[in-house]
Amino acid sequence: MDGAAGPGDGPAREALQSLSQRLRVQEQEMELVKAALAEALRLLRLQVPPSSLQGSGTPAPPGDSLAAPPGLPPTCTPSLVSRGTQTETEVELKSSPGPPGLSNGPPAPQGASEEPSGTQSEGGGSSSSGAGSPGPPGILRPLQPPQRADTPRRNSSSSSSPSERPRQKLSRKAISSANLLVRSGSTESRGGKDPLSSPGGPGSRRSNYNLEGISVKMFLRGRPITMYIPSGIRSLEELPSGPPPETLSLDWVYGYRGRDSRSNLFVLRSGEVVYFIACVVVLYRPGGGPGGPGGGGQRHYRGHTDCVRCLAVHPDGVRVASGQTAGVDKDGKPLQPVVHIWDSETLLKLQEIGLGAFERGVGALAFSAADQGAFLCVVDDSNEHMLSVWDCSRGMKLAEIKSTNDSVLAVGFNPRDSSCIVTSGKSHVHFWNWSGGVGVPGNGTLTRKQGVFGKYKKPKFIPCFVFLPDGDILTGDSEGNILTWGRSPSDSKTPGRGGAKETYGIVAQAHAHEGSIFALCLRRDGTVLSGGGRDRRLGHTDELWGLCTHPSQNRFLTCGHDRQLCLWDGESHALAWSIDLKETGLCADFHPSGAVVAVGLNTGRWLVLDTETREIVSDVIDGNEQLSVVRYSPDGLYLAIGSHDNVIYIYSVSSDGAKSSRFGRCMGHSSFITHLDWSKDGNFIMSNSGDYEILYWDVAGGCKQLKNRYESRDREWATYTCVLGFHVYGVWPDGSDGTDINSLCRSHNERVVAVADDFCKVHLFQYPCARAKAPSRMYGGHGSHVTSVRFTHDDSHLVSLGGKDASIFQWRVLGAGGAGPAPATPSRTPSLSPASSLDV
Repeated sequence: MDGAAGPGDGPAREALQSLSQRLRVQEQEMELVKAALAEALRLLRLQVPPSSLQGSGTPAPPGDSLAAPPGLPPTCTPSLVSRGTQTETEVELKSSPGPPGLSNGPPAPQGASEEPSGTQSEGGGSSSSGAGSPGPPGILRPLQPPQRADTPRRNSSSSSSPSERPRQKLSRKAISSANLLVRSGSTESRGGKDPLSSPGGPGSRRSNYNLEGISVKMFLRGRPITMYIPSGIRSLEELPSGPPPETLSLDWVYGYRGRDSRSNLFVLRSGEVVYFIACVVVLYRPGGGPGGPGGGGQRHYRGHTDCVRCLAVHPDGVRVASGQTAGVDKDGKPLQPVVHIWDSETLLKLQEIGLGAFERGVGALAFSAADQGAFLCVVDDSNEHMLSVWDCSRGMKLAEIKSTNDSVLAVGFNPRDSSCIVTSGKSHVHFWNWSGGVGVPGNGTLTRKQGVFGKYKKPKFIPCFVFLPDGDILTGDSEGNILTWGRSPSDSKTPGRGGAKETYGIVAQAHAHEGSIFALCLRRDGTVLSGGGRDRRLGHTDELWGLCTHPSQNRFLTCGHDRQLCLWDGESHALAWSIDLKETGLCADFHPSGAVVAVGLNTGRWLVLDTETREIVSDVIDGNEQLSVVRYSPDGLYLAIGSHDNVIYIYSVSSDGAKSSRFGRCMGHSSFITHLDWSKDGNFIMSNSGDYEILYWDVAGGCKQLKNRYESRDREWATYTCVLGFHVYGVWPDGSDGTDINSLCRSHNERVVAVADDFCKVHLFQYPCARAKAPSRMYGGHGSHVTSVRFTHDDSHLVSLGGKDASIFQWRVLGAGGAGPAPATPSRTPSLSPASSLDV
């Protein structure tokens, strides 16, 4: 034998790993059963007269109370449901008569030491201290139930030892609660269970134990998630059932689509600058003055259902045309590209142009000027980049032609002659002549001429252009240059000019930006306003993930894949400062003092920066995996770093937050860390992971995992950003795959919870949100998955981040100052019984 692995070792090893995983899940379920039964026995003693439990006429000991304990209704009847592979049995613990095999037992001898029968481990398991050790006074102690010889158990015999009993399938026969407690071994003994004898194999239903009033369970991708009900909640029926009284109003949109946008910056007759980002068209009044209805310096047109790609302003300076890309809604139904024509004063949609006529999206569009905006020219995003001319008053297409296989980024009518149309894009400027077909659908013709670059370097892209009053044209290109184009007589000796009566050539060049120019705008005073992308003078340019709000000011910080770290002032709606991180920033959090901020990067490195000087005061590396969450404790003494290496790193922090030292590591998650929160006393952490675990940690006690999660059900949390937990499980939509919710945040007044989902929406729920499929207030505007949401320090605003659209929305929270409880609102969905399972 050479010791080489046999051909069957690989499949066998995989099978053992699969069985081991199922074993761990079943162990957790058993621990839940034991925790539930222990609580049930305690409740029975408090609710039921002792005589009914003793059943032998023994007088009840004095001092026993018949009242129900706080947190459960007086007539609670706990039930245990066992769903096995071949049997389905139900055992109920009734209040009278007492369950067989249970007795208060004789009183303990005087002077004898009374210890609990065991300590609970993770998930509510127990470690027995001996079969004969008495329990605490008044606790029901299990008696050995009689064995039934006529109901044999598979893989067991009458002579089986206690160490072999964990192998027996509990779902094969009905068993009493006392028998469950007797047969529950320690965590260590269960670890040696033969995986082949554990239930839940392929094709079978996994055991699902829920005890009414103790816990609720939901499933994500088939994985059960158990959440314990806080003792202060008597019934889920008393929890809020409707949407919250608070509402959101879009207050400000930060950012500008300068990464891949078309000519998209214009000035309206009102003096407002109009541009777009995500699904929103922004009307901004420079100087921050009132911009009309909605207040502040911004107003917003929000009629689009997907990302806006281009804009055009009517010659009247009031009407605006905006084109959107194709997309799909939440249910997968296609959203067709279309052009909206709307009134910039009332923000009302007036007309839709070309619904069903464009492919992929509307890439560029323009109104004619010489005839008071009677026509609209549109270029779509199909392979041939179809160029079409439309009659605006009738919504009728007059002419259409394949323009080029190269990208077309901008289109426009000559303001003095509507028969002349210009397009620009990838390494080209084209001049089109439109003739005939006015008023006759499809009868018009379009012919093309090419612009000549001559001695000037041909840029890779020409995203935008503008007509000057003297007839010349300015173009902005990917080299950061502004080129001036003028008419020139024909020259048969020059390649590309032969045979043309008139051509356009470059007469001047000016370098304006470090990077591509995406927009040019001619102002009333004759000056030209240009917008650049790569130099980042307006906003983020790539996917955003990191967001945190200042603890005492209306400021917030953002970071993302463009490696920028930006501090925004929510009062002045301005960028306070930005720095280049050199690496992708994924998460951030302010120290409670606000003096420093911690930023987690995608390399395992994290920084601490002074918020005033912007200097890096700490630079640490933990592992080589990306960091997904950083969070200071509420007293500022600790910093928790959640990593994709499955570890939470804990650091002690100085009073000013500038210095830190490793305190410990929280290890126990089986997947990467996604979210975490600190308890209000700063001693404990609740964390979520990529495989939907909810774990609790005693940080002050040495970063130890709290095995008994049941004991953490009443712990109060300083923040609530974990997406999994009893207080927020109602936010998950039906049929969720576990990735539909990217972020959530509870308000500081603990009235509402905001949710960022994967379908471009922001939701507002009542808090706690512990009813299945809870209704919410839903808000659109983002054109990509919403990656993060956070409330400002005083709950006056909510900030949300768009992922790929690189947008930042600042929402005003309305109704947050209202006093008293939220009004009762009927639920849109059936209420959830505490013992129900949620298949979401």
